[in-house]
Amino acid sequence: MNDHATGVPAAPGFAFKPTLTGELTVLRPVTVDDVPALLPMFRDAETARLTGDHATHDDAALRTWYATRGDQDDRLDLAIVERATGNVVGEAVLLDWDPGNESCAFRICSVPGAPGRGLGTEAVRLLVGYGFETLGLHRIWLEVYAFNPRARRVYEKAGFVPEGVLRGALLWEGERVDAEVMSILAPEWFRHRGRPESAAAPDASQAPVVRAE
Repeated sequence: MNDHATGVPAAPGFAFKPTLTGELTVLRPVTVDDVPALLPMFRDAETARLTGDHATHDDAALRTWYATRGDQDDRLDLAIVERATGNVVGEAVLLDWDPGNESCAFRICSVPGAPGRGLGTEAVRLLVGYGFETLGLHRIWLEVYAFNPRARRVYEKAGFVPEGVLRGALLWEGERVDAEVMSILAPEWFRHRGRPESAAAPDASQAPVVRAE
């Protein structure tokens, strides 16, 4: 594909679970041992609202879920670890892989108290960059609800652009809420590396360090 960087080795596929290192965060394979740190994310009412999560999460079911993430060959679930503290502060995921069209979805969620420190923005850039530069994807997309402008801004900062609106996609406490579809394409990523605001005058010193292990 001519919209991917030249010289990129063959994609390892989703079965390989990398560790990605930035200045503020490390993204590593999530495990069942991370469940206690992630539990506040599933117990927080505001997080449920912003993500449109109607489900009730049982501790045992969560442990079963996270114990099997390393076995998946069609998605990539990584824990977000704050480097300064070593604490797990959320997860970032590539999912809904469509290999025929070189596309997948993206989602990220943080435990209460983590947003607002730049951790999420860096985590988005790390995993999206891995998707394009290592997995060889052409399109990564997501949905964000209209009442979550903070998340929308994070996605914009990483280079996602709006595609359209799913009207009334979520029913939350009697209110119909629109969901905006956003995406980023490989040519766009390789032009700005997740920093569209500085694309006109790129500064290589600002790019996060990525290591796949």
